[in-house]
Amino acid sequence: MEHSHSFKRDDLARKTFVGAAGAGYFVSLVEDEPEYTQEEIRADIYNYEETSVVYFADDVYLGELPSILERREVSLDEVSTHVKDALIATEDEYFFEHNGIVPKAVMRAVFQEFVDTGMQTGGSTLTQQIVKNQMLSNEVSFDRKAREILIAMRLENYMDKDEILEAYLNIVPFGRNAAGTQIAGIQAAANGIFDVEASELSLPQAAYIAGIPQNPFSYTPFTSDGDLKEDLTAGMQRKNIVLYRMLDSGTITEEEYEAAREYDLMEDITDYAPENSFESYPYVTNETERRAVPILRDYLLDKDGVDLSDMEDEDRAQTVQQYTERASTELRLGGYRIHTTIHKDIYDTMEDTIANSDLFGPNTNDGQPEQVGGLLQDNETGAILSFIGGRDFEKESWNHATTGEGRSVGSTIKPLMPFGSAMERGVVQPGIVVPDVPTNYRGGDQDPVSNFGSSYAGIPSVRDTITNSRNTPSVRTFWQVPEEDLYDDMIKLGYTPHLDYAAESFALGSFDATVEENTNALSTLATGGTRNESYMIERIETHTGEVIYEHEHNQVDVFSPQTAYLSIDMMRDVLSNGTASRIPSLLNFGGDWAGKTGTSQGARDYWFVGMNPKVSFGLWIGYGDNQPLQGEYSQRQQQLWATLMNRTVETNSDVVLTDSRFEQPEGIVRQSICGVSGLLPSQSCYDAGLVNTDLFNSNYLPSQTDDSLEGARYVTISGQSYLAYEQTPAEFTDTGFSVNSTFFDGVNIQDYLPDSLSGNLVPDRNAPALDHTPAAVSGVSSSGGTISWAQHSDGDIVGYRVYTAAGSLVGSVKGNTSTSFSGINPAQGYYVAAVDTMGRESNPSNPTESAPTPEEPEEDPTEGQEPEESDPTGEGENNGSSDQDNEQPDEQEDGEDNETPPPEENDPPEGEDDS
Repeated sequence: MEHSHSFKRDDLARKTFVGAAGAGYFVSLVEDEPEYTQEEIRADIYNYEETSVVYFADDVYLGELPSILERREVSLDEVSTHVKDALIATEDEYFFEHNGIVPKAVMRAVFQEFVDTGMQTGGSTLTQQIVKNQMLSNEVSFDRKAREILIAMRLENYMDKDEILEAYLNIVPFGRNAAGTQIAGIQAAANGIFDVEASELSLPQAAYIAGIPQNPFSYTPFTSDGDLKEDLTAGMQRKNIVLYRMLDSGTITEEEYEAAREYDLMEDITDYAPENSFESYPYVTNETERRAVPILRDYLLDKDGVDLSDMEDEDRAQTVQQYTERASTELRLGGYRIHTTIHKDIYDTMEDTIANSDLFGPNTNDGQPEQVGGLLQDNETGAILSFIGGRDFEKESWNHATTGEGRSVGSTIKPLMPFGSAMERGVVQPGIVVPDVPTNYRGGDQDPVSNFGSSYAGIPSVRDTITNSRNTPSVRTFWQVPEEDLYDDMIKLGYTPHLDYAAESFALGSFDATVEENTNALSTLATGGTRNESYMIERIETHTGEVIYEHEHNQVDVFSPQTAYLSIDMMRDVLSNGTASRIPSLLNFGGDWAGKTGTSQGARDYWFVGMNPKVSFGLWIGYGDNQPLQGEYSQRQQQLWATLMNRTVETNSDVVLTDSRFEQPEGIVRQSICGVSGLLPSQSCYDAGLVNTDLFNSNYLPSQTDDSLEGARYVTISGQSYLAYEQTPAEFTDTGFSVNSTFFDGVNIQDYLPDSLSGNLVPDRNAPALDHTPAAVSGVSSSGGTISWAQHSDGDIVGYRVYTAAGSLVGSVKGNTSTSFSGINPAQGYYVAAVDTMGRESNPSNPTESAPTPEEPEEDPTEGQEPEESDPTGEGENNGSSDQDNEQPDEQEDGEDNETPPPEENDPPEGEDDS
C-alpha cells in the first residue's frame, strides 16, 4: 500500500516537473516564431484550393476545369445544422469554449514528448486542424506542434468561431466522389457522395460525412476509379460513432439516434459522376485554359509588382515561364469563375451538325478524316460566339479553328490584300481593269502565275477579278503597292506571317492563318475598316466575385470606310454571280450577305468566309496531313456552310440576323471611267468598249480624260498584233485601238479577250520590218478551185496576193500563217506573191499549171428531137448542183444591219476573198 502511495507521489512529481519544464521548453520552441499579423493569418487560412468553373455566355454554366481536387466554397449559413453538430461533437467538443487549444490535450502531448513514449496522440482542435492544413507542413514533431498551438491561439484572436468553423468546413478533405476525384469541403462532399447540397444533408448523411475527415480514404465510399467499394463497413461504423457522440453531447435525441443508426444509407449514396468541363466540352475547355493562363499570368505579375521591362532577356523569359506555370496551376485550383463569349445553344447546334453531316470527303488511306474548322464572330465587338474545333476530339484533339499556325488562306485574302491595300492608296477602284493574261512572278525563279483552270479573262475589272477569283490580276496589283505598305496592312489585320516581308504569292494567300485570324481579318470590311480583335474570355472573377479581368475592346484602324464598303460591295457579287453563287439558294433566310471563297495551291484547303452587318462566319475544310481534297469539295463545303448557318438561325436568330444592310458611307459615288486607265472615258474608250461604270471613292475620282487609247491600224503576224506602218497596205491591216504595250507586258491581248473586244485592242508596238524584199513564195500548187503554198520564212510578212498567170490580181490573204486561197478557175494558171510590213512584194512564185482543155464532144444523135419528160424525183440523176453555191450566208446576229454597205476605198475588188 505504501508502495502504491510512493508511485503516485513519483508520478505526480514527474507531471509537476514536466509541466514546469514543459512550459519553458514550449517557450524555447516558439520564441523565434514570427508574429503573424491578422491579415497574414487570414490570407493563409483562406488560401485553399478550389475548383475553377467555366461559363458560357450569359452566365450559362459549362462545367468545372479538370483538377486533381474538387472543392466548392460555401458559407456557414448554407450548411446543414446536422453537419455542424456532428463535426463539433466528433472533432472538437469544446470548440465554443476553448481559445484554440485544449490544455489537457496539450499537456498530454508534452508529457509524451518528455518521457519519449514513442507515441503521439491526437487532440487537435478544429482551429489547430485549420492551422495544420493551411499554414504548416505535415511533419510529425513537437516543434511543429508547438508552432501549431501558438498560431491557433493567435487565430482565435483574429477570427470568431463562426468564421473558424466556416473555414474548416471549406478546407477539410472528404475522400473521393463518384467520379473518383478527391474532394475537399462540405459542399463538394455533399454533391459528390449524396448528390445533394450541403444545406440538404440529413442526419445520417451528415454523420457519415462528418466521420470521414479522421481517415478520408478509409471511410470514403468510392475507389479512385469512382466505383463504389465492395465493403463500406468501416465508414458505416464510423458514422455510428459520430451519431453516438452527437447523442452524448445532447445535440440529438435517443429517438433520432436510433432512427439514424437504422437508416439504410446505401440508398442515398449517388452513382452520378458529373462530367467536368473537359469531358463535356473538350474543345471549349482547352481553348478557355489556353486563353485564360496568359491573362492570369499578367494579373499575377502585376499583383506582385513585377516589371518585365527592367529585366534582361534571359531573366525576362525565365520569369514569364515561372509565372505561366504558376498561373496554370492557380487557374485550376484557385476557384476562379471564367466567363466566355460562347453561346451554348449555337455551339451545341454546330457540334451536332458536324457530327451528323454527310458532306465530308473520304478518309485518307491511313484513315485520317477530312477535317473542319469554323468560327462565328460578332462583328461589332469581336466576341467569338461559337466555333468548330474539329470533327471528333477523341480522334484528333487539334483545334482547327484557333490553334497553331493555321492553313493557307488562298483567295480569301484578295479583298484585303492586295486589293484592299491598293484601293486604300488610290491605285485601283472596282471598275478599273487589271489584265488577266499570262504573267510570271518577278521574284525567285520567275515561275508563271497560274489561274484556276489555266484560263485567262483578258481585261477584267477589279470587281470581276474578286467575283471570279482571278490570280494574275491580283499579282499585277500587288506590284503596284509598296511591299512595306502591304506588310503593315497584314499586321494591322491580325495576320502573323512567318516572313518579314510580303511576298508576291501572298497576294494569292500563300501564307497560313487560323480560321479565327482569317475570319477576324475579313470582318474588318464589315465594320467600316476597323478591326475589332477577336476574343473569347469575357471576364474572370475570384471565388468571392471580385473581377480581376474584364475584356476591353481593342480596335485597330486598317482601312477607310470607303475602302471597306467598296470591298464589301464587290464581295456581294461573289454570292450573287461569282464563285459562291450557289450559297444564297441554299439558305433559309435572307439579308445583306457578302463573302469570299479561297482554295490553296494543290486544293489542300478550301474556305468560305461570309458576313452580314452583324456577324462573320468562316469555315475551312482540309486534311490534317495536308493531302489534297477530293471530289466536289467546293460544293460540299459551301453546302456545309449554308447548313450550319441555317441551323444556327433556327437555334438563335437574334444573334445572327439583322434587317440592316451594310451602310454606304459618304464619299462613295458611281462613276464611268476608262477601265484601262481609271481616267474619264474618251470617245476612243467608248468605241473600244472599255468604259466601266462602277462605285468609286470620291477621293480618287479622275479629273483628266483618258488618252491612252487612239485609233490605229494593225497587222497580225504569227498570231501577234503589231501597229502597221504607213507603207503597210490597207488590205492587210485591221483597225482598232492601241494601248501601251507595258499594260499587257507584250502579250497578244487578242488571245484572251472576249469576242466583242478581241479586234479592238492592240499593243503599242511596231511591227517587225526586215531590210530586204521578201524572197519568192515556194511550194505553190493547186487542187480543184484552191491554190496553196508554203508559209514564208520571213518574220515581217503581213499577207499574200494571188494573181493570174497573166498578172491580174485575184485576191489577198491577211496574215503570214494563212497559206491557201479558194475560188480560182482550175483552167487557168496562178502565182502567189508575199507582202511585208513595208509594202514590199516578193517576186512571183512559180505559176500553177492550167488544167488541159477538154476535147470537143461527139455530135449528139438526138439533137433536134423533143426532150424526154423530166424525172421529177431526180432519182439516179445529177441534180446539177454547183459547188460554188454550197456556201451558206452567216446567220444574222441580233442587232446587226443586214444591208450591204457600199464598197469603201481600199476594199478588195468584188468577188475577192477578204477573209
